[in-house]
Amino acid sequence: MRRIWRLTLGGENGYPRSMEMQMGYEVFAELDERDHEQVVFCNDKESGLKAIIGIHNTTLGPALGGCRMYPYASERDALIDVLRLSRGMTYKAGIAGLNLGGGKAVIIGDPKSDKSEMLWRAMGRFIAGLNGRYITAEDSGTTMADMEMMRMETNWVVGISRALGGSGDPSPVTALGVFSAMRAAVEKKLETSSFEGLTVALQGVGHVGYHLVGHLVEAGAKVVVADVDVDAVRKVIADYRVEAVAPEEIHAQPCDIFAPCAMGGGLNEKTIPELQCTVVAGAANNQLREEAADGARLVERGILYTPDFVVNAGGLINVANELEGYNQERALNQARGVYDILKRVFQLSADEGIPTYEAANRLAMARIESLGRIRRTFTGAQAPAKVRWG
Repeated sequence: MRRIWRLTLGGENGYPRSMEMQMGYEVFAELDERDHEQVVFCNDKESGLKAIIGIHNTTLGPALGGCRMYPYASERDALIDVLRLSRGMTYKAGIAGLNLGGGKAVIIGDPKSDKSEMLWRAMGRFIAGLNGRYITAEDSGTTMADMEMMRMETNWVVGISRALGGSGDPSPVTALGVFSAMRAAVEKKLETSSFEGLTVALQGVGHVGYHLVGHLVEAGAKVVVADVDVDAVRKVIADYRVEAVAPEEIHAQPCDIFAPCAMGGGLNEKTIPELQCTVVAGAANNQLREEAADGARLVERGILYTPDFVVNAGGLINVANELEGYNQERALNQARGVYDILKRVFQLSADEGIPTYEAANRLAMARIESLGRIRRTFTGAQAPAKVRWG
């Protein structure tokens, strides 16, 4: 018999509003498939907060991951996104050598119109209730100011301003990590250490994409950009004199490197055949819509894929440093280390004859499983004294 999972939440005027996963969607089967420990649904009628927190794995330590705000088409889409994103954070922390687990939060709403102090403080209280099992941070659709409002209700927030003892905007460190990943990929695939004469098609010029353009232009690359945010495109053109194309055309631009730096799922059965690049390396999470199938498509086309959770690890490295007492130079040096991590990924991929995404997954899980023999589920007692491995 087909099962339908239903969660009843408070709705308008006190009447129940149902959240139903239809078409035979089984939530616990999905959690089992992705090995999630915990999913928390957060609903606050007064503030309008509707959020989901996903805690994937806490073998290495408390789950750390950003809080995203996005106007999802359905609640099911929000759940799928938080499950995929939190799983990716587990692998990211594992391969980056951090003593942290993987988690993520998503808030269903328009970041341009639905924010309020009440909403952020309500979200902060839900996070506080997890007693340190999940640590949140800035993500797509949220800002440092939003994090600081949440911090009025919980200490389990990183990515706050330097005035409050935090690290400030993490995007420069993330961008440096992405650029370091590109260097490794260019050396592997194009057998050069120079960006001179190379063309990069960059999808998404938000905070990270903007800083990445700066690195690429300085290194001598030609950059073509696209973004649905017209103002963001205008700014990057004015500051760096790059070219721009329509958002729906950027993935098909003739280039050496395609850099997805927007929302996930952009590499799929429709777009991969249209790529005209030799390397994919960008800051977006969950770039492969279907990991195995789309990873195989890239291999068949001879395109070197740099696994996204390795490429964009700089952001996690940056905010994790707050847990030890933030030092920017240390964070930048660790972000540059993405280059060395990718070298290991490429080597394992070549030695074992496996796709790069699988090689990265294996390296991450090898560390988690080995340390899992001496460490078990994090209980939420306190943040670890050291989040950096070694």
